[in-house]
Amino acid sequence: MTAVPTKAYRNLEFLTGPRARTLRILAEYLEPESRFDEQGVQDMVVFFGSARALDPQTAAAQLAAAIANGAPETEQARRRMACRLARYYDDARELARQLAVWSRTACHRTEAFVIGSGGGPGLMEAANRGAADAGCRSVGLNISLPHEQAPNAYITPELNLEFHYFFMRKLWFVHLACALVAFPGGFGTLDELAEVLTLIQTGRSRQMPVVLYGREFWREVLDLEALVRWGTIAEEDLDLIGWADSPTEAFTYLRDRLAPRFAATPP
Repeated sequence: MTAVPTKAYRNLEFLTGPRARTLRILAEYLEPESRFDEQGVQDMVVFFGSARALDPQTAAAQLAAAIANGAPETEQARRRMACRLARYYDDARELARQLAVWSRTACHRTEAFVIGSGGGPGLMEAANRGAADAGCRSVGLNISLPHEQAPNAYITPELNLEFHYFFMRKLWFVHLACALVAFPGGFGTLDELAEVLTLIQTGRSRQMPVVLYGREFWREVLDLEALVRWGTIAEEDLDLIGWADSPTEAFTYLRDRLAPRFAATPP
């Protein structure tokens, strides 16, 4: 009896092999697009920030344990720095909560926008958690990594996505973003921030407010004025960026710039 051949779209060996890479890339565009359409998601306030940031309670407990156990000073210093970083967890959570609450009253739609993050732990978790505190939906755009980055528990299940390709994940960040808040972070945060600013600067994405949250961190890490002095960016490019050190300051900056957009939304 002749065996029934496997249809190409059911051939997992082919679909997961090198010759079907284009199909997998296309799937990471079409499947999220379908899901966002079904869920009515059109705009997203994106939160970037470190996956390594702990919540303040955990950071304080780890520092106390290090001191009590007589850990080396280098370890204690690392734990103290983790406590400094941890303050941004609560700030990200509160800012996301304030924005999510305002989203429900900013226009004639049920929600003007949703909160979105990279879907992992740390400051990404804080953003999704803040939206959950407000009883609102949020997006998690996770990425498969060698050391698995599990989705945090606060993402809306229907908006919990997993990507293989970094560039497709970043496409969706930019495609849906109506605003961006960059909290302290590492290489990934710097990469995402630089790409968004480049696209805004060159007119390849829609204009949107960008907030660098935490002057203490960002002034130490980024010397943007040096780019102006060296002539690699224009002085007016600095106007693409706002600064904030509190949830209220960041919320006010974003609300004032997003209100005209959503106030014009028809009923």
